Amino acid sequence: MVGYIWAFLIGSGIIYSLLSGNINVINNSILTNANEALDLILDLLPVIVLWTGILKIAEDSGLLNKFAHLLSPILHKLFPSIPKDNKALGYISSNIAANMLGLGSAATPAGLKAMNELQKINPKKDTASSSMITFLILNTAGVTLIPTTILALRVAYNSNSPGEIILPAIIATLCSSIAGITLDYFIRKRNKEWK
Repeated sequence: MVGYIWAFLIGSGIIYSLLSGNINVINNSILTNANEALDLILDLLPVIVLWTGILKIAEDSGLLNKFAHLLSPILHKLFPSIPKDNKALGYISSNIAANMLGLGSAATPAGLKAMNELQKINPKKDTASSSMITFLILNTAGVTLIPTTILALRVAYNSNSPGEIILPAIIATLCSSIAGITLDYFIRKRNKEWK
C-alpha cells in the first residue's frame, strides 16, 4: 500500500512538472540527490561497519550470550510463552543489544531470526503470536543508549555538537519502550494471555 502511495506522489510530481514546463528541475533534482545519497552512504558506511564488527566480535566471544543471560529474567517476564532454552531469546537479546547501540541495520538479522524462531513455536501459523507482537514493540521502540546512526548523520552534516542528541534519544526511547510494553501488558492481560 505504501508503495502505491509513493508511486502516486512521484508520478503526480513528474506529471505536474511536465505540464508546468519544469522538467529541468526534476532532472537536476534527481542528479543532485543521487550524488548526495551516495555521499551520505559513504559517510555512514564506516560507522555502521565498525559497530557491526564490534557486535559480531561480541557475538563470537560469547558476550552476547552473557548479555542474554543477564536479560533472561526480564525476557522471561516479557515472553512467558517462550521456553527458557529457546533460541529466540538469544536472538531477541542480540536484537536488543544492536538497537541499544543504535544499529538498526545490524539488529535486523537477529530480529528476523528471532521472528523465525517465534514462528516455529506459534500455534496459529497465520496469525502473529503475543510474543511476536511484544518483540515487535521492543524492536520498534527499543531503548537506544548510543544513537550511532544519528550521530554519524550529524557528523556528516557538520553539526557543531553531534553528541547532544544522546540524552534526548535515551529519554525518548525509554519513554516509548515503557509506553509500548505497558500497553502490550494491559492488552495481553485483558485477553488473559499474560501469565
